[in-house]
Amino acid sequence: MARWLRSLGAALLLLEVAAALSFLHHRYEEMVQALFRVQSQCPYVTRIYSIGRSVQGRHLYVLELSDHPGIHEPLEPEFKYVGNMHGNEVLGRELLLQLSEFLCEEYRRGNQRIIHLIHNTRIHVMPSMNPDGYEVAAKQGPDSNGYLTGRNNANGVDLNRNFPDLNTFMYYSGEINGPNHHIPLPDNWKSQVEPETLAVIQWISSYNFVLSANLHGGAVVANYPYDKSHDQRFRSHRRTVNTPTPDDKLFQKLAKTYSYAHGWMHRGWNCGDYFADGITNGASWYSLSKGMQDFNYLYTNCFEITLELSCNKFPPEEDLERQWMANREALVAFIEEVHQGIKGMVSDENNNGIAGAVISVQGISHDITSGDMGDYFRLLLPGTYTVTASAEGYQPQTVTTTVGPAAPSLVHFQLKQDAVKKPRERKASGTRLNNKALQKKVVPRATRQGTQR
Repeated sequence: MARWLRSLGAALLLLEVAAALSFLHHRYEEMVQALFRVQSQCPYVTRIYSIGRSVQGRHLYVLELSDHPGIHEPLEPEFKYVGNMHGNEVLGRELLLQLSEFLCEEYRRGNQRIIHLIHNTRIHVMPSMNPDGYEVAAKQGPDSNGYLTGRNNANGVDLNRNFPDLNTFMYYSGEINGPNHHIPLPDNWKSQVEPETLAVIQWISSYNFVLSANLHGGAVVANYPYDKSHDQRFRSHRRTVNTPTPDDKLFQKLAKTYSYAHGWMHRGWNCGDYFADGITNGASWYSLSKGMQDFNYLYTNCFEITLELSCNKFPPEEDLERQWMANREALVAFIEEVHQGIKGMVSDENNNGIAGAVISVQGISHDITSGDMGDYFRLLLPGTYTVTASAEGYQPQTVTTTVGPAAPSLVHFQLKQDAVKKPRERKASGTRLNNKALQKKVVPRATRQGTQR
């Protein structure tokens, strides 16, 4: 009886929260007001900042949720959601506003799952990457909106075809055993991208993001890298060429986490397409060049997937509540996926954090690097791995560790200075760590509750 009463109370609580949310389309000013309303309701665990401006001067706002807003805490991973990259694909924008309010409300209500998540994850939510395009689409309205109206930014550029093409370099370098991670940008890249793209690239270069998703519309599927195949082709050809990353199995697991927590994505049949388990490798669907998710994987430490969330790019307001209920659990569950694999500190013999140390996993040809404080986060599936940390001027260190399904394994590296090659001067942001920082508790994941890109 007590268990039944608890379940009933939880259900009533969720209904109460759902009733408190406003299921409306938000123009730019209304979106900004909604973000600042959340910030005023949860001032101690939120922060609003702008990463730049759109072509027409609108701020690209981000809402941060953390127990220490504005501060990166060692061993606490950074997560991001990006919505409305295509201005006329609006469901993601509204879902992220709903998610922001939901996380704030549940935190205030004492929901232990949400408190646990916010206290142990630094969450960044950008509802709109393309506010100019949205305004064009919104003027047409849901009923008469054209398939492409408002898709591009104010300069008429598709932002998901505007990132530097690192795939081509990676495929070429692969033939000569070159890297497929942290690929440098071309010298003239800033002159080739739009203001919104430039702002995002500078953003993801400034934060050591670990996991991310960008939200789109026009289909219902969780799409994972690579988006671009060796031979560029168009969607209409319908040729299937699967182009996996070295982390393909991990990406499939991440995509399935969202798909199976979603109301119906996992069923496969949606919008006239069929995707087994509701997921797809991007290139096996159709090849996309200069996309954001491949850029994240090839240039940064961040593992990003693309979520296609609705057949209708601009769903009517009466459908927003149903869509929120279908996506709410999936949005939370996907954030929790950032807490898996291994994480730890890379330091020197004096406990100074080493920034930019390379973390290599034997058998997976994709490395990640430590952040400014020397902490690193490597997403991995459960299993046993041989991991090496290396940095210029230091002797590499190799360990074998086992990863479980419930929480990241804590693996620290303390590198000895190489007597022959001395380390270069590190950035001043390298941090000396005390035992308290090193012993920060590992976060177990909470039990789960039940177009064109």
